[in-house]
Parts: sequence; C-alpha cells; structure tokens
Amino acid sequence: MKVAVTTLAFCVAALLALGLVMLYSSSMTQVGPQYLQMQLVWCTLGFMCCVGATSLDYQLLRKNAWLIYGFAVLLLVLVLVPHLPGPVHTLKINGARRWFDIHGVRFQPSELGKIALIIALAWYGDRFQRRMHTLTWGILLPVCIIAALLALVFREPDRGTTILLAAVSGSLLLLAGVRWRFIVPPVILAGVALTFSILHDPMRMKRIFSWLDLEQNKQGVGYQAYQAMIALGSGGWNGLGLGNGLQKHGFVPENHTDFIFSVIGEELGLVATLLIIVAFIILIFCGMHIALRAKDTFGTLLAAGITLLIGFQAFINIGVVTSALPNKGLPLPFISYGGSNLLAMMTCVGILFSVARQAPVREKLPVSDASASDNPFAAKAA
Repeated sequence: MKVAVTTLAFCVAALLALGLVMLYSSSMTQVGPQYLQMQLVWCTLGFMCCVGATSLDYQLLRKNAWLIYGFAVLLLVLVLVPHLPGPVHTLKINGARRWFDIHGVRFQPSELGKIALIIALAWYGDRFQRRMHTLTWGILLPVCIIAALLALVFREPDRGTTILLAAVSGSLLLLAGVRWRFIVPPVILAGVALTFSILHDPMRMKRIFSWLDLEQNKQGVGYQAYQAMIALGSGGWNGLGLGNGLQKHGFVPENHTDFIFSVIGEELGLVATLLIIVAFIILIFCGMHIALRAKDTFGTLLAAGITLLIGFQAFINIGVVTSALPNKGLPLPFISYGGSNLLAMMTCVGILFSVARQAPVREKLPVSDASASDNPFAAKAA
C-alpha cells in the first residue's frame, strides 16, 4: 500500500508541476503571469483540500452522503437561476450557465456534483450490496439518483460532464454487482436521448460533422481541433523547445485550459505526451489497488469511483485534443488551468489517501513460524 500511495503522490505532483510550467509557457504571450499566479493560489488551496481530505475519516462521507448529494443538487439548481440575491451571481458564457461568481471568483458546482454522485452511489452500493443483482435495487433506484443530478448538469448545458458522469456511474454500478443485462437497456436509452438532443442542437451537430471531416471544416467549427493537430504534429518526438511553440499565439483557442495538451505536444514533443499518458495509467492502477485493499465495500466503491473519474476525464480530454473524440470541453486533470476542477481533483486524491490510510495491514508470518508447507513454490521432497 505504501508503494501505491507514494507512486500516486509522485504522479500527481509531477502532473501539477508540468501543468504550472506549461501554463506559464502558454499564457505569457497573452495575459502575462496572471494565469500562473491564480493557478498557484488554486494549487495551494487544492493542497489544503487534499491534506484535509486525507486527515478526514472517509466514513464521515458515508454518514453524510445524502447531505452532500442534496447540497450539490441545490447548487446545480441555483446555478440555473439568472438572478440571485446577494453577492453571488450566476454567469452565462457561450450560451451555458455553469458558474457562480463571488466577487470575481468563479466556482463550477458540477465539480462538486461529480464527487457527490460518487459518494452517493458508493453509499448505495454498500447499503444494498446483497440486492444489487436485482432489477429494482440494482438499476431502477440508482438510475433515479443518477438522473436527478445529470439532468441538471445537462440543462446547463454541459454534455461533456454529463457523458463523463454517466460513464463513471455505469462502471461503478457494475463494480457494485449490477448484472450486464440490466445495464445495457439504460445505456441504449441514454444513447438515444443524447443522439436526439444533438440532432436538435445545430452547434453540436456542426461539431460532430467537423470531427468526422476535420479537413473540410478547418476554417469553421473544426478550427480549434485542426490547429491542435498541427501543434501536436509540429512537435515531433522532442518538441520545439519550452516556450518556442507557435500555435499558442492565438491559433489554438483555450490553449491554457482544455487544449493545453496540444501545447505540451508542440513544445515538449511526443515523448512528453506519452509520459503524461503513462502517468495517468499508473495513477489509475494505484487508485484501483487502493480500492481493492480498502477495509469495507464503501471504501472500495468510493476509491474506484474517484479513480474512474480521473481516468475517464483524462481519456476524454486527450481524445478530444487528438481528434479521436468530438470536442467535449473537459479540462485535463491537474494540468489545465481552472480552480474548480483542480480543487475537486485534489480533494479526490485526498479521499484516496484517506481510504489507503485506513486499509487493513497484512501481517507477515514470522520466519520462525514458517515451514516448507507454507510456501506453495517450495520444492517437494522426493
């Protein structure tokens, strides 16, 4: 367990450090050190959240699962209200109402919703683990919990987060013991509903068409993705050098947030991007190891859900930047600029540490008590 925790901490620290370096490189030509300074503040707050979550007994999350879930749902309802009384305001940017603004500081409640939903499903899977193989307790009731939160996120609209949480929730239900044949129908219905929504959304349809034929849409909706591909291609194996990238000079929009992976590819090369992917893969293995060694079912599902959240979000972001997936607008964990997501991701890491901290320690058999029969690989006597 110590190896898993140490490796996890190293991977997170390395990704954070790389994110700060690349944020400095990608933003200096536009706004100066402003983004870097703000990200340093968010990193400090995120570290405090991580330490706090590590010190916290994760059993308190089980006891307050529905309070946390209800608070997240309330915030997701309030963020849709155009005018709120007091110092808190909601922001509508590019047609989406996803942010609270408190004296110039923005907060995205869907980030809290991610953690709240995982906690609620982990509580449910632990509480009804012996009934998860049935249709009612395994699908119908959990789907109501999932749909209530996802519907609000979808209404903002934030389809990327909706798809992310749907994937995490479905995977978590499977780990909790739900049968495959019960999972398939809701997945098909969700796919049909999403397709219907996209077909009646001209902007999303343009994104899909541009993704299918990027070359023909490189001057329109597909401009961002096309420029990101140019950035990745021009970096080669070793990159153009830190600070020498050209696409960040206004060619790749949002190069410090959702598309920072393209800046890394251009300036540090394919080797650096592959190392990032390896770091996330190692992080996932460490998280799953912690989940398997947890002392109870709630801890196992909680750690697994958090690990899936980080892994899926990284997979979607890298898939979008490399044009393997349509544009979804999700940040790259620990690297992209953004306070809400960084605080959420650091809190998730702290919860993983909390689960690992309370995992039962396997006692070693004293050497004096060991015998040849205790070793399955020992040579048998003739």
